[in-house]
Amino acid sequence: MTIARRTLLAVAATAPMLATRTRASDDDHEPAVDDDGLYTQDWFHTSFLDMSEDLAEAASQGKHLMILWEQRGCPYCRELHRINFRRDDIVSYLKKHYVVLQLNLWGDREVTDFDGEVLSEKQIAKKWHVNFTPTVILINGRDAGAKSMREAEAFRMPGYFKPFHFLAGLEFAAGNTYRDQHFQRFVQEKADHLRDQGQPVTLWD
Repeated sequence: MTIARRTLLAVAATAPMLATRTRASDDDHEPAVDDDGLYTQDWFHTSFLDMSEDLAEAASQGKHLMILWEQRGCPYCRELHRINFRRDDIVSYLKKHYVVLQLNLWGDREVTDFDGEVLSEKQIAKKWHVNFTPTVILINGRDAGAKSMREAEAFRMPGYFKPFHFLAGLEFAAGNTYRDQHFQRFVQEKADHLRDQGQPVTLWD
């Protein structure tokens, strides 16, 4: 994996479709919760949890794969859903460019890794060095056919990234920029470009 792919900016398979969901009023800005206790969105991908198949399916649609790790009771997962996933620019970008697969850090569902090894969610989280939630792993659709997560992973967002950085991370992986540029440089150039266009930019929003 290149240095650019490892570079992380230090900023602070979907449950069954028939699962019971609850939602507070819109005024509370509370995300839906599945019966496994994870926050959820109706546009998350329903999967047999075979990573190679999911990436191939994304690539066949001209999209990329986003693997979202969460756990029950995670306050920053709530922020991701309550803030980032309520923004039209982020959601529309995700729907257009990504297949989004949610995994449970402590889950027991069987997942088939890119190398063919079958492990539980919690075992594969350990194998992939996912230690906390939310963690987002982005895989470029051009890497369909990868034989390991190390080979497949384009960019990782460990922890909650606020909207500007979160969207930048999505663009960074989808645009193939991660192959030859550091994320910090990409973010700064994006902010400078927006300012040059007269748009106010607050990097921490």
